[in-house]
Amino acid sequence: MEEDEISPSQEIDFCTLGMLIIDEIHYLPPNPPVFDILGGSGTYSALGARLFSPPPLSQTISWIVDKGSDFPGSITTQIESWKTSCLIRSDPSRLTTRGWNGYDSNQHRAFKYTTPKLRLDEHALTPSLLFSKSFHLNCSPTRCIDLVTSILRRRKIVNPGCPKPLFIWEPVPDLCTPSELLNCTNALPYVDICSPNHSELAAFLGDPDLSLDPLTGSISTQSVERACEQLLSSMPLQSYALVVRCGVKGVYLAKNGGRSRRPSMIKKKRPANRPRGGLTLDMNMEALFAGLLGDDGELEREVVPIDPGVEMWLPAVFGEEDAEKVVDPTGGGNGFLGGLSVALARGKGLEEAAAWGNVAASFAIEQVGMPGLGEDEMGRETWNGVQVEERLDDYVKKVKERLG
Repeated sequence: MEEDEISPSQEIDFCTLGMLIIDEIHYLPPNPPVFDILGGSGTYSALGARLFSPPPLSQTISWIVDKGSDFPGSITTQIESWKTSCLIRSDPSRLTTRGWNGYDSNQHRAFKYTTPKLRLDEHALTPSLLFSKSFHLNCSPTRCIDLVTSILRRRKIVNPGCPKPLFIWEPVPDLCTPSELLNCTNALPYVDICSPNHSELAAFLGDPDLSLDPLTGSISTQSVERACEQLLSSMPLQSYALVVRCGVKGVYLAKNGGRSRRPSMIKKKRPANRPRGGLTLDMNMEALFAGLLGDDGELEREVVPIDPGVEMWLPAVFGEEDAEKVVDPTGGGNGFLGGLSVALARGKGLEEAAAWGNVAASFAIEQVGMPGLGEDEMGRETWNGVQVEERLDDYVKKVKERLG
């Protein structure tokens, strides 16, 4: 296997461990199928981060591409045009990971692999990618825990003093089941963001239709809110966020309040190999609560900041009134998470990061495949003929007007 090299000194804001998949997409008649479409959760999440990263900032966006013997030259050209820190690994002895996608009249997607997949793990990370400020993970709950602990362990070996990165976890749909709910709650303390879509969240709780209004068949915002409340209450003493992607309804942000993660608290002693876990039998309870008490044993009210939490909806860029603008929803959720992740990595708050994510998703779903990269008459970067910052500004104004 041959690899393109990325400079070890290159600063990386975003790295995904999602895969590139070459898609074929089959629609209902009379729409014809399309083939050799650049896709996969890794590709779309990289797109979401790249949209907000014109050159030279594009070099802070990283992803991993495994090229088989059948890799189309047109896709290579498309990838190179983004000017990202893309790690390309060529292996002529295998086929590129490919997938079949089929849509029904309700835009529900069926998917299956048509060639063997090559899953990515922490060993695929070169020194520069290993020290990314944020990681997008698309995997099962138990694999999420393994990836987070392995990445942190490798980083600590190389540079013990480096700050912890952000972990944004996208659960895989097939393992959003009641039997995986306990594993899901075990994984939550390891990540900063957990982001299922509305049906995946409901499936964890036992009923994929739980998130739908039985009268209208549309997404029930109340059901989404109740499901988030259940998951948030499962993990006290820790502040993390659920970001639920709900299609034309937008996204729901739910973050539990409590003790904020301060550097001084993070450096307290913890059991080996449990960098973000919950309570365990061998945990030092005195160390856990030491930061909450002053020298006299009284609660230290001013020194320890308390996170008040978040509960809010942000509308989609293309809402129910703009549904006709959604040409192909494939990759919208992945694109959202790329935009969200890179915003958080660059110091934005959760609400603003979700706005970046919504705008990124809008570019992913307004055509089949990837949006077109170009320039306007002033030489400024555009996607589908639109400046990303311009769409973001318009969206923020729309949200402010709606929220009053």
